[in-house]
Amino acid sequence: MNFKEGAIIYVNKPYGWTSFGVVNKVRYFVCRKQGVKKMKVGHAGTLDPLATGVMILCTGKATKRIEEFQYQTKEYVATIRLGATTPSFDLEKEIDATYPTEHITRELVEETLRQFVGSIEQVPPAFSACKIDGKRAYDLARKGRDVELKPKTLVIDEIELMDCALPDIRIRVVCSKGTYIRALARDIGFALHSGAHLTALERTRVGDVRLEDCLKLDEIEAWVEQQEITPDEGDTTSHIGINY
Repeated sequence: MNFKEGAIIYVNKPYGWTSFGVVNKVRYFVCRKQGVKKMKVGHAGTLDPLATGVMILCTGKATKRIEEFQYQTKEYVATIRLGATTPSFDLEKEIDATYPTEHITRELVEETLRQFVGSIEQVPPAFSACKIDGKRAYDLARKGRDVELKPKTLVIDEIELMDCALPDIRIRVVCSKGTYIRALARDIGFALHSGAHLTALERTRVGDVRLEDCLKLDEIEAWVEQQEITPDEGDTTSHIGINY
């Protein structure tokens, strides 16, 4: 193992952590193990603080592969509360409006979800990492600034209704890079002539990497310490996961 030459680490991001915070923690452990003061460490796709699940981290020279992982198909399981909206489309902000749900049935939900399969246009949330004039949209939104984002084309490969205990529904979504599940929840609520926001979100897969392949954050320090450091030469890119 040589973290400077490149390692790919699969992490199950815990609830409440930012993606940046996870990267910083892993960077600290690998730098200490490698005996260096700094090292490139990046992730292949942001997860919101209130989301959990698969994150792919790349160290050293393996950071060149980040874009490759970003373009891989992603799978999520999302719990959506119908009948209420929040400014952030999730639980980060308080409910700002409520809407009727009496007309919503399981059959209507299933019919509505089918409308979102395929190539769609989606406006990203104001509370997102999208950049406006070099600044993150969420920084502007949290300061009370008006944020206008342009719609983006993306692809939803599959949507499955896993549970329907109205006003809550749970769905499985397989989608392309750039899909905001919070925005999908917003749009589903609108299509149902109601409102909606996320109450839980888990990324269950990125490409072929699944949750069971991932290290929990509190396991990473021990796994890093178990690795035997090799010289800075040759192709030593390694994958670290729960079954490594």
